[in-house]
Amino acid sequence: MFKSLFALIGFVTVLAAGAGAVKFAPYYEQMKGFDEGALATYTEMATKLLETGNSAEATVWKVKVESELSAADVEQSMKMVANEHNMSNVGELPLYKDVEMKTGKPYRFAKIYMFCNSLTAAKMMDYSDSFSAYLPCRISLIEDKTGQLWLYSLNMDMMIYGGTPLPADLKEEAMRVKMVIQDIMGRGAAGDF
Repeated sequence: MFKSLFALIGFVTVLAAGAGAVKFAPYYEQMKGFDEGALATYTEMATKLLETGNSAEATVWKVKVESELSAADVEQSMKMVANEHNMSNVGELPLYKDVEMKTGKPYRFAKIYMFCNSLTAAKMMDYSDSFSAYLPCRISLIEDKTGQLWLYSLNMDMMIYGGTPLPADLKEEAMRVKMVIQDIMGRGAAGDF
């Protein structure tokens, strides 16, 4: 009886694997043309999604700010580092102030900073207008519900590695922007400028 049961389970498993292979074969063929970093990028996203159950958490970089730093300290550091890298500060959204104005109640610190290298942005849009949705590079400085400050930014790996390879010069520029944003976040969180 057990022999028959195991044989049946094996047969069903083989059928399921065959059906899965037939269904996903076209996608596998398309993915062969993707950037060599695509699999690692999507694996990391899927792992974070499974760990947290939160799709936003799976697609961002997050850096804890040193506890002794104020929001003003972090802001000053980020602006100095951005300037050092010739990254323009193209806008700021003090979200917490708008919430306070509309509700009449204090709200925790939440401000979004927008940085951009317009020449790189233009090249990205010349490659694909869809990249405009990633622009400008945003870094959010958020006070969590316990009072701890955090920096968040969109994980650029999907843009850089997630599809067919970018042209070499454009990929190099995108990787430089990634390095700059991570430097702004890292040094901002440490109060280093």
